Amino acid sequence: MVFSYYSNLSRKQKSIYRTSDKIVRVKLQDASTITPLVIRLDKVLQKNDRARIEALTRQITSAIIKNLQVSPVRVKVLAVRPSNNWGELQGLYEPAEKRKHACISVWMRTARHKKVVAFRTYLRTLLHEICHHLDYELFGLEDSFHTEGFFKRESSLFKQLIDN
Repeated sequence: MVFSYYSNLSRKQKSIYRTSDKIVRVKLQDASTITPLVIRLDKVLQKNDRARIEALTRQITSAIIKNLQVSPVRVKVLAVRPSNNWGELQGLYEPAEKRKHACISVWMRTARHKKVVAFRTYLRTLLHEICHHLDYELFGLEDSFHTEGFFKRESSLFKQLIDN
């Protein structure tokens, strides 16, 4: 299945998209070593402490990155999601390009009510941004598109960390 924006892509981008779509899983070597951090994240989010949430988010990201043996990524946890008429931004991945490391930003509070994001939503957002990093660093893709395969990879990580 291809998403509607596929028809607007260049020939090269379509090739990257199709390659991405075929990759449906990210296999962690030992998710059980990361799961305790994820369980702790649920409790830390409830305490609404940005610094502690950021520290634990960095630990989780680092553990996944080390497990998959890919290059490091910077992680920032910001307070209230930016929003506009297009909606709310939940997370953002910025490839390394001219920086030393790529950067993941996630927001911990909703734009409208400024409430801490639900645990599963926060974790899925983090894993989504990590998947963008993996597209470049693990799978060697020249771009990172939202394909059906991309969302399956995100879900595969989530299931390994939650169902473990």
